[in-house]
Amino acid sequence: MSDALKHECGIAQIRLLKPLEFYKEKYGSAFYGVNKMYLMMEKQHNRGQDGAGFASIKLDTKPGERYISRVRSIAQQPIQDIFAQINERVNKELTEHPEYQDNVGLQKKHIPYIGEVLLGHVRYGTFGKNSVESVHPFLRQNNWQHRNLILAGNFNMTNVKELFKNLVELGQHPKEYTDTITIMEKIGHFLDDAVSKIYRDLKKEGYDKHECSPLIAERIKIHKILKRAAKNWDGGYAMAGLLGHGDSFVLRDPAGIRPAYYYKDDEIVVVASERPVIQTVFNVEFDDVKELSPGHAIITKKSGETSIKKILEPLERKSCSFERIYFSRGSDAEIYQERKMLGRLLMPQVLRAIGDDTQNTVFSYIPNTAETSFYGMIETVEEHLNQKKTQAILDGNGKLSAEHVTSILKERPRIEKIAIKDVKLRTFITEDSSRDDLVAHVYDVTYGVIKPTDNLVIIDDSIVRGTTLKKSIIKMMDRLHPKKIVVVSSAPQIRYPDCYGIDMANLETLVAFNAALELLKENNKYSLVEEVYKKCKAQEDLEDKDVTNFVKEIYDQFTPEQISEKISSLLTDDSVKAEVEIIFQPVDNLHKACPDHLGDWYFTGNYPTVGGNRVVNRAFINFYEGNKERAY
Repeated sequence: MSDALKHECGIAQIRLLKPLEFYKEKYGSAFYGVNKMYLMMEKQHNRGQDGAGFASIKLDTKPGERYISRVRSIAQQPIQDIFAQINERVNKELTEHPEYQDNVGLQKKHIPYIGEVLLGHVRYGTFGKNSVESVHPFLRQNNWQHRNLILAGNFNMTNVKELFKNLVELGQHPKEYTDTITIMEKIGHFLDDAVSKIYRDLKKEGYDKHECSPLIAERIKIHKILKRAAKNWDGGYAMAGLLGHGDSFVLRDPAGIRPAYYYKDDEIVVVASERPVIQTVFNVEFDDVKELSPGHAIITKKSGETSIKKILEPLERKSCSFERIYFSRGSDAEIYQERKMLGRLLMPQVLRAIGDDTQNTVFSYIPNTAETSFYGMIETVEEHLNQKKTQAILDGNGKLSAEHVTSILKERPRIEKIAIKDVKLRTFITEDSSRDDLVAHVYDVTYGVIKPTDNLVIIDDSIVRGTTLKKSIIKMMDRLHPKKIVVVSSAPQIRYPDCYGIDMANLETLVAFNAALELLKENNKYSLVEEVYKKCKAQEDLEDKDVTNFVKEIYDQFTPEQISEKISSLLTDDSVKAEVEIIFQPVDNLHKACPDHLGDWYFTGNYPTVGGNRVVNRAFINFYEGNKERAY
């Protein structure tokens, strides 16, 4: 993607079902779980590069022994920094205490981070500051083992204000106004309540205080706590948690917006945000890794008993299509085919844009996530050319010379690697004052392969703000002196903000929204902006379920083709000499390519939860009033 998006966090949870001695014996190290966690987090680093965190819990420790460890980092390479810290501490202990070397019991007792229950998280920071205090996992501490809660997630809530207010009404005093703290305290409240109730019941049954502790661990019902805590949540989430005594869970939102996959055998239970991460790290087959159903939680008790429980009634499935287009690794078998199909389905529009002149067209892509869609596009070009070749030979009625037939068969798609991304430059783009010049040099270009009579077709996976296209890519393509530049987006026009985990909170940053505003001005319809503002303001005091997305009216005035044409104009600098056309994937084609992942609210405005309409209206109010704050 030429426009970087953020905040698609990744989670990884591991529960070792055997004693640590088993892994030492079979795999050569009691650090088996820590090593696997490192791999899982590294293979999800595409989901977060601003920060990372790791936490572990040791089972069956004695009072006074440390059983929770946590480390977080916002270093430039946070995952490597975390495990460097872990490795340094482990090596220090083993060097100072050689007797620990072959004694797993002593390693577990004295060396931090070794444990049976592990949680990892990678994040991009958008809600709150990018400080180490904002990095997951979050820890809610207590002297009662059962009341310790470690939480990490891939999520955003649309109704944080309401949830925060509920906590205050319960008598709490949350230390921060963020969705993570709010959710953790919500779960923590019902966790405390459940532990207190079980404790009272055990006392009535005649158990003394010391005897109660292990029995609380047995009797506590995680699914009941989650049902109470999540009752009023509105958002997209995959929420992972550990309790101090060893229970663990991952809960997925009822619309299935955020992804979660799991694998279980007699040695391990593992959950991650992406299927191929589990496949690769644990060397298991595609069918062995299951998708966690929307509204359900996978819960593993301290005993090792694992179950899938329905926590919330599932809604219409609206799993995020942006996962398929961009965020998730393309090595997933299904995602790979879906991305190829997105490229294939665009070809009729591309052929129209180049006047079916494939001989004088060079095809390329924006690295790196658009590469798979590019393969699908080229396969379709080849099929199109094969049909033309077949027809040309048939039209010859067997009278064509061998030389002519060879000439016909020789035609093939012209494929070149035109754009080359200089990844090193990305980390230096920090200040607005220097951003434009730096953005212009994020990509290099390949010279000497384009003729002045050529069209240049270049595919990107999506176009959000269009900044890099305008400041860099189109200008650089123009230096090659093509006749026409066709930029192809494998995703539809992004028209609405996201509020479930992707950093698209403001309408005015979206190039499709700005194109619609320009069209309103040109067609003397700009008064509609004030009308929509008034309608949005009138709904501010309504309940979420009664709120309508009135921002749709802005787009309803124009066809997708008109908006695409205006986007082409907005993203083409006056210095560009080539004709520029920008093509977007139709929403219907997106659904054909990703039939099981129909979450498309950023394209259509059809939000999967009631809170989404409030967010989009708030985003419009913020735009109209010149307010730069987030809409959720």
